[in-house]
Amino acid sequence: MKNSTNTCVVPKQAKWAFTTRRVDHADAQSITEDTSAARSGDLVLAEITELGSHKRIQLASGRNSVSHEGDLVVLCCGARYAPDQFEGVAIVPNEQADLLAGGGVIGSMRKSHGRMAKPTQLKPVGLLTDAKGQVLNINSYRVAEHTMNPSIPVIAVTGTAMNSGKTTSAFSLVNGLSKAGKKVAAIKVTGTGAFGDFNAFLDAGADIVMDFTDAGMVTTYQQSLDRILTGTLDLLNAAKDAGADVAVVELGDGILQEESWKLLTCQAFKKLVNGIIFAAPDALSAIAGVKFVQDAGLKLMAVSGLLTRSPLLCEEYARFQDVPVWSKQDLSDAPKAMQLLKRATNISLVA
Repeated sequence: MKNSTNTCVVPKQAKWAFTTRRVDHADAQSITEDTSAARSGDLVLAEITELGSHKRIQLASGRNSVSHEGDLVVLCCGARYAPDQFEGVAIVPNEQADLLAGGGVIGSMRKSHGRMAKPTQLKPVGLLTDAKGQVLNINSYRVAEHTMNPSIPVIAVTGTAMNSGKTTSAFSLVNGLSKAGKKVAAIKVTGTGAFGDFNAFLDAGADIVMDFTDAGMVTTYQQSLDRILTGTLDLLNAAKDAGADVAVVELGDGILQEESWKLLTCQAFKKLVNGIIFAAPDALSAIAGVKFVQDAGLKLMAVSGLLTRSPLLCEEYARFQDVPVWSKQDLSDAPKAMQLLKRATNISLVA
């Protein structure tokens, strides 16, 4: 078993992934070769040995970088839950590991969707350590911790599963509120670190964009509810401190994902949130999802998502549920977005 520590800096050509974007590169003073004890959030230097499903690395600078065998990359140890891609755990064997997400997550794949090729293969070089020999972890670079609930309105967006239209609904609302003159914070509180949603929120006009990696978590999969809730509270307070008028919060994956569901239905989160938008891809999933969420004691303001692209599907849904349907065009409309915000601040989500 390797356990030596080599005094060296990260090679200049190494690519630092999006998940590491808050880290001060100067803190990486040495490398400990044994990665078997890596914890979620630890920084790992690795070499790409064989390209697989993910052929690009999302860089901390905000752009995609085409990967090549032999590339050195700085990633975060972490788990992943993605029903249409990989499920993996935060284990980094010394001999070989897997690239679980292009945003920069290294671990060990356990399950994959049938359409996926095998994950890109990585040879761990070691864990990055500081001048005192302590392993660098993104939790050391998180936003400040808070204990008070922020006094800004919060609208949450959730949905049936990945690719149901959650992010489109969220950034459309961000766009509408921004056009209405509001200073909007867009925050993703569960999921796996990646810059797709992050950049979409910026493009939509969000003044402040953050996600759980800013709260010290490379992923929320297999994190405790207390940890995720604390991170959510810290992000909302950071948004308030930055002058946000309103926060649009997206929960990654779907409502059946364990960590997302626990967060959504805990009383502390309900007290933080003023309203919920539910995204669904079709009528049946919207009908079932609305009932599922309402039975949990949550009061929905609107249904949105891929469903709204089809007038016929919307008509099918409306025969069974009366929660209104809002398209991305509705959410992006400044007067309508303000109407939704005003309604959100006047409703209670706790049954």
